[in-house]
Amino acid sequence: MTQSDKVITLFGSLKTEYKTIEAMVKIYCKDHHITATLCEQCEDFLQYAHTRLDRCPYGEEKPTCRICPIHCYKADYKLLSQKIMRYAGPRMLLKHPILAIRHLIAEKRPIPEKPAAGASNRHKRKSLGQ
Repeated sequence: MTQSDKVITLFGSLKTEYKTIEAMVKIYCKDHHITATLCEQCEDFLQYAHTRLDRCPYGEEKPTCRICPIHCYKADYKLLSQKIMRYAGPRMLLKHPILAIRHLIAEKRPIPEKPAAGASNRHKRKSLGQ
């Protein structure tokens, strides 16, 4: 994450969602790109995912991306996300079991009604002066 991204604070379930996607990206990158740290492509994807979580209209009531009626990822990032999750998802149970189980439980929650205006993490951050 770059310095400018570090000031963006995710609240509640969005923070957990980000930890989950971050763990998946690290698993995928380590096994596919054979680098000690995240490669440029995976770092870019992670920054994009962070921004999308910050701006999700559902805010902390956000359903998992797979069942969300609002598709906010661009096509190329969506394909990369699917590729990463298909690979890392099964491996999450061994490497990060708590995050994996939380994610599986979150997929079973009902999809909330249309989000209220200003429910996003971004609006919450701005109202707190961040």
